[in-house]
Amino acid sequence: MTLLAVQDVTVRYGRLTALRNASFTIGQGETIFVTGPNGAGKSTLLKAIAGVVTPVGGDIRFGDRSIAGSVPEDIARLGFSMVPEGRHVFATLTIEENLRLGAGMRADKAAVAADLAHCYQIFPMLRDRKESPAGILSGGQQQMLVIARALMAGPRLIAIDEPSLGLAPKIIDQVYEVLLQLRDERGLTLLIVEQSSTRALLTGGRMLLMRSGEIVMEGDARELLRGDALKQAYFGYGGH
Repeated sequence: MTLLAVQDVTVRYGRLTALRNASFTIGQGETIFVTGPNGAGKSTLLKAIAGVVTPVGGDIRFGDRSIAGSVPEDIARLGFSMVPEGRHVFATLTIEENLRLGAGMRADKAAVAADLAHCYQIFPMLRDRKESPAGILSGGQQQMLVIARALMAGPRLIAIDEPSLGLAPKIIDQVYEVLLQLRDERGLTLLIVEQSSTRALLTGGRMLLMRSGEIVMEGDARELLRGDALKQAYFGYGGH
């Protein structure tokens, strides 16, 4: 079942075309990695889906509903959560206050309490420090917090922008272990932007390669990474 469909989406910042005719679909419970060099349009793609920027062309459908041009709050209510690059915790608020902010649009208090308990089960470090300011957490701990905060919105799809950024390899492994556990336990769909393709190789799933605002290659991550085609597309040269 298709959960998200991006159809010929174009985004411009003034005269600059940051995203050009991007198209792909993602099914319920699937994992897709979006990779490519700096300035490829990866973050712009996520922002267009989240409603942070408005496409000038094309359509985006979440479930059976068009969300192109919708405001982020309305898109979030449909079951879309985004973890932005750089984490953006509220440093002076406690860990639990940060988590409860993720559930701000939910009215079912029992469901929110159940999800909070689940987050503490998955992230015991957050439970043990729930009354502490979020600003005391390390980078890896803050990444865990913002993933948990995204879960508190009750999403069907979580989009994560550069979850490995600035983290040690061991911490990156822990972050991905948690993400895949959540995918398998809760049937979550994952859309992950990573500049490096190595994590896609280790994790598996489908991969989109972007360059100069376009999706230039798509396929099974492990298959694409076996040959030279990915390198050629990434750096923009042809094989001889």
